[in-house]
Amino acid sequence: MSEMQSTRRGRPGYDQQGILGVAVAAFNEYGYDATSIGMLAERLGLSKSAIYHHFGSKDEILDLALDAALSGLEAVVEDPLPGGTAEASSATARLEHVLRGAVHVLVDQLPAVTLLLRVRGNTEVERKALVRRRAFDRRITALVSEAQSEGALRADIDASVVARLAFGMINSIVEWYRPGGREGADRLADDVVAIALDGLRKPADAGTAAV
Repeated sequence: MSEMQSTRRGRPGYDQQGILGVAVAAFNEYGYDATSIGMLAERLGLSKSAIYHHFGSKDEILDLALDAALSGLEAVVEDPLPGGTAEASSATARLEHVLRGAVHVLVDQLPAVTLLLRVRGNTEVERKALVRRRAFDRRITALVSEAQSEGALRADIDASVVARLAFGMINSIVEWYRPGGREGADRLADDVVAIALDGLRKPADAGTAAV
């Protein structure tokens, strides 16, 4: 995505990435349907033709924005854990890795992820994004199920419910997180893992509790 954005430059002051950022902010503020190319041109101080120099249509702008968010999340699932130990390759360790990575994607690409979470499938671009998002959800559910099968996580809660609750918490960050606040991405990731996983972990040995 970033390579594509950097290859197309036009009038001074706004390259493709700059226009994309302003467009995503407008989509989030007014809604995609209510945001016209004319409105974007007015915000940017550019002509419509200057915007069309970078994008073939408003749908293309939306497609690039949603792809940035989805590609970031998909990369987190595909990104292998560092280290080759059995513990590092366990499903539980990979699940924690994914949760932490998803928080970082959300913080790093907050406007694009916010836009993704508001997609309802009203256009072909949105429907394609929802297909990818559902595929991502299935991969997370499968990872939770694998961790439960390993015996590391309690199995009395359906894996799909665990996945939805965990990512419901992560997704809620878009509603209140503000860059530059008290908590950065690392601290937020620690908090998410503590809340999402600590209550799911099975005790190693109930008989070792202190008396």
